[in-house]
Amino acid sequence: MKKYLLLFVLILGMLFNGHAQEDQKDGGRLEALKVAYLTKKLDLTTEEAQRFWPIYNKYMDEIRGVRQEQRQKNASELDTEEKIIGVRKKYNGEFVKALSPEKVNNFFRVEKDFRNSIQRELQERRMNRQLNKRPFRN
Repeated sequence: MKKYLLLFVLILGMLFNGHAQEDQKDGGRLEALKVAYLTKKLDLTTEEAQRFWPIYNKYMDEIRGVRQEQRQKNASELDTEEKIIGVRKKYNGEFVKALSPEKVNNFFRVEKDFRNSIQRELQERRMNRQLNKRPFRN
């Protein structure tokens, strides 16, 4: 039953996520992994997921907007991080409307854990590619 719920929530998250169509290759897969990861780690019920994912998608739109603005203006990293913290504070109140305060607090931790695990995976893949490109010496 829990597998079906997870699958349902995953599909629901994809439907609410307008960005899944932008990059069907890696970005779409990564977003699907993130939806599944967050759903599992937060132990979202169907009702919580229905309330949470639309808010989350707006949150991610704003985060992406801040990062895109930073790249276009070549803004400082410190200014960018301050703006991102402002977005997180703003959406903290929105997330509390969908989830318990404990789950909201856990969300920010789980989201950070997901980013860190993706960064580690990418770094390991880069290192493996570099090792595979090196010529063998006898």
